This record gives sequence, C-alpha cells and structure tokens, in this order.
Amino acid sequence: MYQTILYEKKGGIGLITVNRPHIYNALSKEVLGELLDAVNDLEQDSEVRVFIITGSSEKAFVSGADINELQNLTPAGAVNQMYLGQQVFSRIEQSSKPSIAAVNGYALGGGCELAMACDIRIAARSAKLGQPEINLGNMPGWGGTQRLPRLVGTAKAKELILTGDMITGEEAVAIGLCNHAVDLEVLMDKAFEMAEKIARRGPLSVAYAKKAVHFSQEMSVEAGMVMEAFGVGLCVSTEDQTEGVNAFLEKRKPVFEGK
Repeated sequence: MYQTILYEKKGGIGLITVNRPHIYNALSKEVLGELLDAVNDLEQDSEVRVFIITGSSEKAFVSGADINELQNLTPAGAVNQMYLGQQVFSRIEQSSKPSIAAVNGYALGGGCELAMACDIRIAARSAKLGQPEINLGNMPGWGGTQRLPRLVGTAKAKELILTGDMITGEEAVAIGLCNHAVDLEVLMDKAFEMAEKIARRGPLSVAYAKKAVHFSQEMSVEAGMVMEAFGVGLCVSTEDQTEGVNAFLEKRKPVFEGK
C-alpha cells in the first residue's frame, strides 16, 4: 500500500516505520503524504490505542528533509513545503491517540521535528538529535523553533538551533528533549513496553488528558484548569470510568472499551 513507510498494527498498537534507508529515511513529499494517511487511518481505528514511529535502519530515525527536493524550490514552493510538513506533524501531535517516537539513530532537522511532534520520545543512547539547518544557511521550518523551546527552554533551544550542534540520546534526556535513553538493542522493546502500558488505560481519559496537556501551552493556567475540570466531567459520564472504579473496589484489573 505504501512506498516509503511500513505500516502495521499489533494488538492495539500501531507501528509506522519510515523506510528509506538508502538516504537515511529522509522526508520527501511522498513520505509526508503517507505518514498523514497512516495517522488518519490510526485515528479512525477504534482498536488502536497508541502508535509508535521509528526508522528502518540502525543509523537513522529520520535524517531530515530530502535535500534533493529542497534545493530546487522557489520561495513560494519552500513555504508550501513547510506548510505540508507542519500539517503532518500537527496531525500527529493533535491525534487523540498517544504517539511514541523510537529514535534509533540520526534525528536531525525534520527528523528531530517529527520526534518532537510525538507525545513521548525514547532514544537510543547512541542516537544523534539536532536542528542543523543553520549549517546549510537555512533554519527549522517544520516546528523546530516552536516545539523545541517548549520542551527544553528558550536558552537551550537557541543554542541548539543557532549552533546546529547535535546531541546524543542521553544528552537529550538530560535537557528534557527525550523521556528515556536506552541501548539500541532494547529500544523497540522499551517503546512497545510503554505503548502497551498506555494501551491498557482508558482510551477516552487518555485522549482528554492529552488534549488538556497540549492546550496548557496555549492558554492561561486558569483557562486550562477550566478545561481540565470539564475533562473530568466527561470522564465521569463514561462506561470506562465506571469500570475503572468498580475494578479498583473489586481489586481486579480494569478492562476499558473506550465507551
């Protein structure tokens, strides 16, 4: 079905693998379109609770945008290309399904921006992350100037963007860019372990909580707490909440159905 990604579903977990190892999984228009299509499919599948995005080789998660496409763009074409990537990454970020980036290698430029659009980032210790566009006389265009400061703070974001320096998976954890750093050999095990844990939670409460956290960056604390309160009100009305409370009282594990 797809030419540039691998897409499968395993027991409530979606797995998207960018599959262009010959050019370090660089993001082209075709890759972006297929990513968008896969995420839209995941969003509509009630059996999928969470999804993982990774790269197809040990060397690269996603090395960045496809330079072959970028080098001949007109100014207007470049703007449209940036809008396309922003649309796809925002779709990932705003999905009701939680997403995990399993960063197995180079996550540079658009690759780092793709990882930042995911809710949780787990990196190999040996992975390299960064926004090196400045080294090519350009700048981040798929959300790097917006998401990176929110994750690591303005000062550190400026340092990484203005120097173009790369950091390891362990350094990314230290500054708050990634959640965990593990040996490459166990990266996917760790990602699936996290995904399975989230998949066992109530999908409606997970979606509402994710939305509240996302919008906390865009509104005042007071407005965010109003949204939080209404989220709790919605959760109380669900069968999942009844199941969760009953399971707690009966000392058993809950079985959530997203109702």
